[in-house]
Amino acid sequence: MALHIHEAWILLFVIPALVTPAAINHEDYPADEGDQASSNDNLIFDDYRGKGCVDDSGFVYKLGERFFPGHSNCPCVCTEDGPVCDQPECPKIHPKCTKVEHNGCCPECKEVKNFCEYHGKNYKILEEFKPSPCEWCRCEPSNEVHCVVADCAVPECVNPVYEPEQCCPVCKNGPNCFAGTTIIPAGIEVKVDDCNICHCHNGDWWKPAQCSKRECQGKQAL
Repeated sequence: MALHIHEAWILLFVIPALVTPAAINHEDYPADEGDQASSNDNLIFDDYRGKGCVDDSGFVYKLGERFFPGHSNCPCVCTEDGPVCDQPECPKIHPKCTKVEHNGCCPECKEVKNFCEYHGKNYKILEEFKPSPCEWCRCEPSNEVHCVVADCAVPECVNPVYEPEQCCPVCKNGPNCFAGTTIIPAGIEVKVDDCNICHCHNGDWWKPAQCSKRECQGKQAL
């Protein structure tokens, strides 16, 4: 009986020694890559840097493949450093463009205003108008206003008057000139004071009057 008890104790010490460490501690052996991925789906993200390129919609393109990154982007080539995109010389947008679309590599003007704006007013293409009595203007197809201004002759007086709806000034009192600060009519000699008689230059109304001294009335009285 004592022999059997001793043998039983030997078996109890031998059996644990036969049990492998793998059966006791699973952390000593890493799990398969597939098992790791399945247990950490929410933590692993694909990294395409140096391997491919991704457009705005999430599509992946291989290195060397040509693609459009987005709806209004120019075509690009996928490289290890990322997309390398074309930079074309796009046509200039008309300054009067009122509607620009960005549906491709270059923006396009879809609508140009069909009128001209001048001094706060709008005019139709090819419309002619007179913003002032001396101006004649036209709205060009380029949406620009071209004007011609009347060339008025030099008035023959020093006090011209602008009449309503009339382009050039008029001399209502006829030709005249200045004799000092006095306006005298042209064509006649005018005694401006007791000693001086003046007259306007013929045709040169902007010049001061020519005056000559005469015997003063004050001296004759003495």
